[in-house]
Amino acid sequence: MASAWAGSAEATVTRRVCAGVILLVGVILMLAVVPLGWSMVHSERTSFRNAISDAAASLSAAAEEALSDHHPGTEMTRLVRRAVTQGDCAAVYDITGRTVDAGGCSGTGHGPGRAPVERARRAALSGRGTHETQDGHWLTVAVPVGEGADTTGVAVLSRSTEDLDDRILIMLSWLVLIAIVGIAGAAMMSLWLARWIGRPLHTLDNAAQSLGDGDLGVRAPANSGPPELRRLATTFNTMAARTESLVHGHRAVVADVSHQLRTPLAALRLRLDLLADDAEEQMAIELAGAQDEIVRLSRLVDGLLAVARSENSVPRLLPVPIDRLIAERAAAWEPVADERHITLSTRGQRGLVALFARGGLEQVLDNLIDNALEAVQPGGHVRLSTRPGRDSVVVRVADDGPGMTPAARSAAFRRFGNPEASGAGLGLAIVHRLVTANGGTVALQDSPGGGLTVVLTLRAHRGVADHHEARDQAAGGGE
Repeated sequence: MASAWAGSAEATVTRRVCAGVILLVGVILMLAVVPLGWSMVHSERTSFRNAISDAAASLSAAAEEALSDHHPGTEMTRLVRRAVTQGDCAAVYDITGRTVDAGGCSGTGHGPGRAPVERARRAALSGRGTHETQDGHWLTVAVPVGEGADTTGVAVLSRSTEDLDDRILIMLSWLVLIAIVGIAGAAMMSLWLARWIGRPLHTLDNAAQSLGDGDLGVRAPANSGPPELRRLATTFNTMAARTESLVHGHRAVVADVSHQLRTPLAALRLRLDLLADDAEEQMAIELAGAQDEIVRLSRLVDGLLAVARSENSVPRLLPVPIDRLIAERAAAWEPVADERHITLSTRGQRGLVALFARGGLEQVLDNLIDNALEAVQPGGHVRLSTRPGRDSVVVRVADDGPGMTPAARSAAFRRFGNPEASGAGLGLAIVHRLVTANGGTVALQDSPGGGLTVVLTLRAHRGVADHHEARDQAAGGGE
């Protein structure tokens, strides 16, 4: 689950980095390509208009020699023929509108037609000077021949804009292609960058998750990614190594001290038993009190060993049939309950399967039943019940003993923190450590009518397995 979460986190980082880089490059390209494209289009159209205007002005100058100066129109005719050869429409009119020379203005599949040329001619002769008009794919420029009162005619030149439009389309296509290639390159680079950063982060996150789950030997590789992430992985490994050393040292001290105390405590208890056999009544009473304290110390040592063992393991969760396990533990404790005249009962839904480490739930139930039997007076009741929850299995161990005060309940899960607990005060601390290490929770409630109820919320196994199959798998370590 942690790996899946880290994988989705890596994908999220990759998507965000890619989206950010692509957005940035896209904005930069838009701010660069759009003005550049507009400028190039404007420049091309301006050059096109200037070229037509220059050609029309040249034709007007040549026509002026023929119309005003009455020279031969050889140059005018040459310019008209060259315009026709280039695919243009060229025409020269005198002041009365008579055609002096023309070519390429038929309008039958070639040329702008007579109507736009006539409009341009009239506009130029109306005294407005050079006139430019756009009709479809043809741009027409009309230039008066002569100036002011000396105007003797008009020169008209029309040129198709199809070649211009094709050049503009090709130019814009190249700009769009360059933008697409730039965005694609940015996407590939951002993907590589995101993975270069995201993979070491993903690995480091997995290592941190494993360390938090109790795997103190986990280390993160520090040979990939940016230098900052390598230093972070090295720092994490140093921290993990020191944590492992401190925790193992602490556990070793607790386990060694507890183990070393068991032998002198057993010897001391034996000596007290021998003394009690030959002691007087008053001394025997005192020795019995001392023996009770020895029993208390022995339970304390056993609790310390249990806590050290529980903290020194990373649980491997296996399916455990709850109803069968509770029935077995109740049957095991039934003789103790009968001896103390306490009723031990079980009830609940069958077929519930929880996830727990092998042997851990048995220890939890044994601790809870033992605590309940210690707290309940003869004639009392201890009830074990189960019910399904939302993706969980709820186990309740309820008694009708004296219960616990709010202050004692708040300190019940601390080691040696419950001043009202009988014995060593480690039973509920062990239960809490085992249950939470296996992904569950523990809560204390008041029993109806008085007493204490311990509520265990355990992770449910997906799908209800056969009791015997699940039990055999749990007993075999999941092989």
